[in-house]
Amino acid sequence: MDSLTQIVLGAAVGEATLGKKVGNKAMLWGAIAGTIPDLDVLSKLFVDHVTANELHRGFSHSILFSLLAAPVFGWMISKIYRNNEADWKDWSRLMFLGLFTHPILDAFTTWGTQLFWPFDYKVSFKNIFVVDPLYTIPFLMFVTLAMFYKRTHPKRRKFNTLGLYISSIYMFITLGLKWYTYGVFQTNLENQHIRYKEIQTKPTPLNSILWTANVETEYSFLIAYYSLLEKEDIIVFSEFPKNHHLLGKMIDDPLIPRLIKLSEGWYTIEKTNDKLFFNDLRFGQMGVGEEANRFVFSYELFYDDNGILTAKEIERNMDDASPLLKKLFSRVLGNKS
Repeated sequence: MDSLTQIVLGAAVGEATLGKKVGNKAMLWGAIAGTIPDLDVLSKLFVDHVTANELHRGFSHSILFSLLAAPVFGWMISKIYRNNEADWKDWSRLMFLGLFTHPILDAFTTWGTQLFWPFDYKVSFKNIFVVDPLYTIPFLMFVTLAMFYKRTHPKRRKFNTLGLYISSIYMFITLGLKWYTYGVFQTNLENQHIRYKEIQTKPTPLNSILWTANVETEYSFLIAYYSLLEKEDIIVFSEFPKNHHLLGKMIDDPLIPRLIKLSEGWYTIEKTNDKLFFNDLRFGQMGVGEEANRFVFSYELFYDDNGILTAKEIERNMDDASPLLKKLFSRVLGNKS
């Protein structure tokens, strides 16, 4: 999830682990531990876009990394604080839990994590968006309240524990919402006599009320939206042809199987103004409904001056964010027009 949420979770875990012994130092180092795995985004400074996306949420988000890195960081912190409040074992335990809970939380998002790296298996439950204020804000409030009490004060532990419980309960609620909305999408497909191979559902940005589904058919993908606040459970599916044949001879290039693996097979090929684009459908579109003009993750495919096939990730235009958010929240409320 987003950096702020991971910082809050790390701080709360640090407090729960070592707060009574070291006070706010536990929150500080827990927050740092919750940030460390996402430093893999710095790979974009050294490698191409595809490789960077392959590396993201890989080794740094694995159980193995947590096991290897925790005692190293724990030893370093114990050298900073040369006292008897906590030893390197205590700090190692705190760092392990801070590092480990980060990928656990990420596993509930659409991107998922390679929790069992080096085994090639990604854990992704797709029940919460990477930024969800309903998860983060109450959690942040309780952890912040806990900070203002002395380390031995019972209210400090109470507020921190409430933050952990409430955020966890919300997470379980989103799992229930995913199960329910999956059934709504599935029923609509059956009622409309649409033959399909697979369905993937996930919440839309910043909420858990409006859900979207990607549906694979033989020659195309279908995308639809459903809000829990809608008056009728009648869903309209938009169709996007796979167009995989447009790849032509590119299909034999090693880059294409990497992109297909990265998208987990959920991709379309689009040709616009003599340019070829690889659209990763897993993260949805920029916008909702008719205003959705393109996909969040899209790569332009082209041969560079040396004849090497290259995939350039298309930058997202944040100038469109305001009107898109207005449309999104209108749709959350069940307004389809």
